Amino acid sequence: MGRPGLLIALMTTAGLATACEPYAPPCPAIAQATVVAVTVAADYAPEVRSLHLKACQDGNCKEGELELCPGSASIDQGCDAYGACSATSSPDGTKVGSLMLDVLTESVIDVTATGTATDGSALPVRTLTFRPRANYPFGEQCGRFLDASVILDRDGLRAREG
Repeated sequence: MGRPGLLIALMTTAGLATACEPYAPPCPAIAQATVVAVTVAADYAPEVRSLHLKACQDGNCKEGELELCPGSASIDQGCDAYGACSATSSPDGTKVGSLMLDVLTESVIDVTATGTATDGSALPVRTLTFRPRANYPFGEQCGRFLDASVILDRDGLRAREG
């Protein structure tokens, strides 16, 4: 075999060898939203007209009125024979809103919620100190996302679990 034939054989073999190596699954090109997300519990939502949130972390504070929107729950619709799965959403009686932060870290965050009830009276002032959770929704190879989610109900604020 001459030099050109040897070169072609080497190039083909190199291409085949790399094609058989395992590869990391692709990661979605999704940026993390740096927010404190609030869910007003379904049994408390009818009493809440407006909600103001203040969040302080690492010496930086942000506050503002939240735009409260109807919340929903995902309803699993199962998977077909080819492994394609689907879900739909259904209103669940909650209200949801979020406060944009400049930065969100894993250090503790202090949250204060105030607002107005539907009868015009002030809602009780609720405070919570918690640590945002780190999770890997797309696998550890895709990096960690921080979750700073709270639930507001008649008893106060609590960090969302799970």
